Amino acid sequence: MKTSSASPARLAILAAAVAATISLRPGPVAAAADYPAVTYDRLTSAQSDPGWLTYYRTYNGQAHSPLKQIDASNVKGLKQAWAYKFPADLQQGFEATPLVNGRYLFVTTPKDNVYAFDAVSGKTLWKYEPKLGAESFKTACCDVVNRGVALYGKNVYVAMLSGEVAALDAQSGALVWKKQMFDPGTGYAFSLAPLALDGALVVGSSGGEYGARGFIAALDPANGNVLWKRYTVPGAKEPGGNTWPDGMQEHGGAPAWLTGTYDSGSKTLYWGVGNPGPWLADLRPGDNLYSDSLLALDPKTGDLKWHYQYTRHDTWDYDGVNTPVLANIKYEGKDYDAIIHADRNGYFHAIDRSNGKLIYARPFVKATSVTGYTADGKPVQDESKYPKTGTTIETCPSFLGGKNWWSVSYDADKHIAIVPTLHACMSLSGKSVNYMEGLPYLGEGFEIKPEPGSQGYGELQAIDVNTGKKLWSHWSKLPWNGGVATTASGLAFSGSLDGHLYAFDVASGKVLWQSPKLASGIIAQPSVFEIDGKEYVAVLAGYGGANPIWGGPMAKVADKVPRGGTLYVFALSHS
Repeated sequence: MKTSSASPARLAILAAAVAATISLRPGPVAAAADYPAVTYDRLTSAQSDPGWLTYYRTYNGQAHSPLKQIDASNVKGLKQAWAYKFPADLQQGFEATPLVNGRYLFVTTPKDNVYAFDAVSGKTLWKYEPKLGAESFKTACCDVVNRGVALYGKNVYVAMLSGEVAALDAQSGALVWKKQMFDPGTGYAFSLAPLALDGALVVGSSGGEYGARGFIAALDPANGNVLWKRYTVPGAKEPGGNTWPDGMQEHGGAPAWLTGTYDSGSKTLYWGVGNPGPWLADLRPGDNLYSDSLLALDPKTGDLKWHYQYTRHDTWDYDGVNTPVLANIKYEGKDYDAIIHADRNGYFHAIDRSNGKLIYARPFVKATSVTGYTADGKPVQDESKYPKTGTTIETCPSFLGGKNWWSVSYDADKHIAIVPTLHACMSLSGKSVNYMEGLPYLGEGFEIKPEPGSQGYGELQAIDVNTGKKLWSHWSKLPWNGGVATTASGLAFSGSLDGHLYAFDVASGKVLWQSPKLASGIIAQPSVFEIDGKEYVAVLAGYGGANPIWGGPMAKVADKVPRGGTLYVFALSHS
């Protein structure tokens, strides 16, 4: 038998082919050795970090930067430093907050792609494209969105619509591990940015509109092993299980679809829980715990320390997932370690975070279903606002809430919270419905309407957290769906569907700067960071999300907002 060896020319061709194949994969970047590990110690002291290391910048949810280089005297000098336009096939909502560690900037796109950039030059370092199957998008209620990554150690973590949580090497984008938490297409999804704690990565499920029984889970960042998993609807024999009709707990919704916050001092994890299923409350008598609630959890075990229910027996899709922001407040002469929270039901709450007792609740939009709170913190609700099968009610706010998931920012020195606000009401009509896995589980039809007397659908407003009273407002005909980032120099950055990023004076609400017209509207939160002594502001523009799908007349007024996503980074032109 004759054997032959490959010729040198053939070996050269093969080597070139192999090299070309490798070059298509994510590879280490030139600055790989410079990637600083994101430790728990760094996360607990993130307020003094020049980057933006986690979804709300810090565990306390305040979305507030200590940077002062950009201020009222020079903000008009902000210019675009660089931008990156994402592929044209991504026409959905861009909802991620850019995270920055060292010179690395990370964002996610719709359909769960992850990109890493050099934060100064804008050079693309790597991208991860999971190419999810169609079944992963089937039960995404409110667009195929992703709100960002978590950083821990030398990895980047993303939770996907498919039920997978993936760990990627921060320097190369290479897949480290992947964990399947549920099957796609069954009603569940992940849309949130995970939260990295001390040796744990916490995620919460989406899927309330499909009756998927909500859960919060902690994974081992090293390998994806599940450390604990807590369902947000208790079983029939568990505490709170008797607040549901027997048998309905297993498909009771109550998703946990937005990133929570954490008090490293008391070692308490705070996490909001969403709407019960089905929407039609007449089908599920009881308070339906722990829907529409704030949970205080032990981060090591998932055990419940206490809960507070914002809306009981919800039939209006008022959720309770909006960010629980840690704040120290002085109310009626008494100091509190508090949680402040602008709820979908239209009330701005302050809650004692040591025990879950209500300090105050003030309406920040027109609210007619929840009419107030008792002295012991129970919501007072108008029984005439509950539709039955075949009947229709009118109420405010709409099911998209007085505020949805868009981040509040809190300036602790000024005691001011800046709140993106939605002004809309609705009619709800009751319908019969049965649970079927992977199908909508509502039992209600709806129609969104303008809020009577409002100056538009959108408002950015400032609230004094010591009193709950409004200090100023900035109105918009279009919905205001952009999150807020404040800085120690007294600025608040927030973007609008009109395609501009704005800088406001935190104290007065005066518009100090607006960007040139961007390629699309903004529904994401900006981040603020510093590299080599220079301050930057980054934001994703890319209209989508819930409003164009469910907004009715609010979608109509925004139907000319261009689609497609672009990452913008701004800096002072003279520094």
